[in-house]
Amino acid sequence: MRFFSLAAAGCLALTLTACTAGKEAPPALGAQSKPPSPAALPAATLELWHGFSTDVETKAFENAIAGFTKKFPQIKVVTKKGIQDAQITQSIRGGEAPDVAASFTTDNVAQWCKSGAFQDLSPVIKQDGIDLSVLPAASRAYTEFEGKRCTMPLLADAYGLYYNKALMQGQEPPKTLSELTELTKKLTVRDADGNIEVAGFIPSFQYYENSPSHLGPMVGAKWYNDDGTSAIGSDPAWKQLLTWQKELVDWYGYDKLEKFRKGLGDEWGAEHPFFEGKVAMVLDGEWRNAMIAADPKAKALDYATAPLPVADDKPDLYGSGFTAGTVIGVPRGAKHPQHAWELIKHLTTDTASLVTLSNALRNVPTTQAAMDDPGLARDDQFATFLKIFAHPKTSTLPANVNSVFNQDAFSTFLIEWEKGAVKDLDAGLAKVDERIDDKMKLSGG
Repeated sequence: MRFFSLAAAGCLALTLTACTAGKEAPPALGAQSKPPSPAALPAATLELWHGFSTDVETKAFENAIAGFTKKFPQIKVVTKKGIQDAQITQSIRGGEAPDVAASFTTDNVAQWCKSGAFQDLSPVIKQDGIDLSVLPAASRAYTEFEGKRCTMPLLADAYGLYYNKALMQGQEPPKTLSELTELTKKLTVRDADGNIEVAGFIPSFQYYENSPSHLGPMVGAKWYNDDGTSAIGSDPAWKQLLTWQKELVDWYGYDKLEKFRKGLGDEWGAEHPFFEGKVAMVLDGEWRNAMIAADPKAKALDYATAPLPVADDKPDLYGSGFTAGTVIGVPRGAKHPQHAWELIKHLTTDTASLVTLSNALRNVPTTQAAMDDPGLARDDQFATFLKIFAHPKTSTLPANVNSVFNQDAFSTFLIEWEKGAVKDLDAGLAKVDERIDDKMKLSGG
């Protein structure tokens, strides 16, 4: 890791660089001649920031850390919960970064890697002989940017199909988009005025987890071309997905569908429409299993899980889906970077630690050893998501310094599209590309 002398440079106003003139530069993470033994590291207190906030989450995290402190009794770990990415970035700018920081989202990984806000882990990964092939390709992809690995995957989310077995009346879950359309129409119930009482499947991009990043893998859609420009307008898969989606919206009637959608309960509350039998099939993450088990009203729900249906002409995609997850790294300015790396290595590669976290939080562990461990709780519904995560065609949102803007630009267009305000799909998608590419030029990408 290279550090610049800001005193000599007049405190350059870089995006994530603090003005530290007159201060001694903090130690940087770098490879040693050989991995240090546990006893060789001096005593230290590490500060770890994470986004977990509930009692169950924080307790699970503390239990995983306990395995580390047993191995390194001279290292104390102090945690700070409920931290958001903006707080992490601000702490780095202000020269008050923690030793270790974890984030629930991958949206900022590219910026953190590119700017050096998070330190490059590649040298110590090589030093310690860690074989990253134990991680699926998608999780390797969302933890690095432009060849720099500045984070490691902690736990993952995988997305699949939940279906109400009682409403399905013995029918198998759909494997293709045409089967999903057919089953949606068959399971939808309307009143005498045509208002929706039960929806087979809600195709709106405004419904809960139906983001383009989660739905795109159903057709194998690409976000970017090889040269980094937006591929939304040029990849025919997006047009295929949107055409299918709009036809189903129109079958419902946009106004009828919006009336129904807006009358549904909160995604994170007890009034979730899937819990109440108002929607037969939903796209959701593996964590919904734990929410169903914990909700007194939903415990009796007779449901099952399956991979998402895929484009009829791309059957090889079936079994795959979308994945992302929690990432963890060493911020620039960490007081004890080598100690921090040892903690990260433990949390992300130690099988017992990953199994402890997965069993408590019901997220997918990221290594094959943890997924295969006999101690991992794997009921049939959760096992679906383990298979989706490990599928070779499972994909993620590619790292990009403008990730949030790009997703927002596309989602804004999709709202207009589904309500019928877009008359020329090709031209509209080309406009989305233009917005994204213009933003990239401004950001120097």
